[in-house]
Amino acid sequence: MSTAIGNALWSPLAHMPSVLAGGRTIITHGSGTHLTTDDGRELLDATAGLWHANIGHGRPEIAEAAAAQLQRLETYQSFGSFSNDVALRLADRLAALSPIADPRIILTSGGSDGVEVAAKLARLHWQLEGRHDKVTILSRADSYHGLHAFGSSLSGPDIYRDGYGPGTLVPETALFSSTDIDDLERRITELGADRIAAIIAEPVIGSGGIIAPPPGYFERMQELARAHDILLIADEVVTGFGRTGRWFAVERFGIAPDMIVTAKGITSGYAPLGAVFVAPRLWKRFFDGPDAPIYRHGVTYSGHATACAIALANLDILERENLVERAAELETVLVRELEVLRDQPGVVEVRSGAGFLAGVQLEPEIPGDRVAAVALDRGVLLRVIRGNTIQISPPFVVTEQEIALIVRVLRETIEQFADRARPEDEEQS
Repeated sequence: MSTAIGNALWSPLAHMPSVLAGGRTIITHGSGTHLTTDDGRELLDATAGLWHANIGHGRPEIAEAAAAQLQRLETYQSFGSFSNDVALRLADRLAALSPIADPRIILTSGGSDGVEVAAKLARLHWQLEGRHDKVTILSRADSYHGLHAFGSSLSGPDIYRDGYGPGTLVPETALFSSTDIDDLERRITELGADRIAAIIAEPVIGSGGIIAPPPGYFERMQELARAHDILLIADEVVTGFGRTGRWFAVERFGIAPDMIVTAKGITSGYAPLGAVFVAPRLWKRFFDGPDAPIYRHGVTYSGHATACAIALANLDILERENLVERAAELETVLVRELEVLRDQPGVVEVRSGAGFLAGVQLEPEIPGDRVAAVALDRGVLLRVIRGNTIQISPPFVVTEQEIALIVRVLRETIEQFADRARPEDEEQS
């Protein structure tokens, strides 16, 4: 058996023979918008890692905050009557930022944890209301909600459920159209509103292809949810903490959810952490009186003190450097630069203008993975997501010149593959 360094690591969502045969891209350093590999290549991070590196890489303020907290108290658990001072401070600060009035904050280890928290709490709410049939949770057909049991069942693509046995891991889940809001009404009628606990939705679908809501989509979703007494959960794991030019995308799109699931941008990826914002409608019964019920859910690192210290330092940077406002400004730059791709051969659609993120969907004959690989060789790190779509979502500290470079490298790389894919008789005409 090979003893090569790294062979023991089983990478997430990976075809391991291909990974081991082709070699990994191994990142060793990061600074600002750039990453360095173990073989010395410098890469412009056009995706902010997995959507999270909002303040950029290698911020000394974050390292200092983490070191100071580790020297004082690495963490202490938050179960029952115990907590730590940093978790309490972070929860108060998040509540002050919250678009939900007077929320309570459940701290988690990340986005998948948060989806699990919200889905279970939605079901528990209706059980405590005595409406025992309200257990089904609806989600959008192109959505991605992580890969815990609920997340795997609520994410749209079948690939996240294939191989685990018949049906879904959580059978009380169902999908509706990501763009046709009338389909939601049909699903409610078909399933019965008295059986539906909640709807979960990303304000802007991320890994499913970067899909913005059509006009009126969320307004109608909210009308249906209110009319049928269905809870609304906003999955802001990607969009939360500035990606749409607002602290939360629900503010931009006029969504009034019962819960908001966040992660990624809460620490800009410097530590694993998530937070679920819970509206009074759900939390009040758990906080009032000696007979109050207990929500029996938690994770070991809920309220991890060092992760919370990092989150507080991250929020300081976002506020001090006006990076949420900067993301709004950079959105217009990205939209402008991407105009050149809208009529480019090999491109099906450019999806932008719903935040500082964009998706460039390629024709089926253009191999998105190869486009990303060639761009990587040219120093720009891109990612292929669902629908043969190239993801662009740089850190908020990127420059306008770097955005132009990202688009130029992508355009020139697509041109190479489009020329190869063009029929020979078309080339001669």
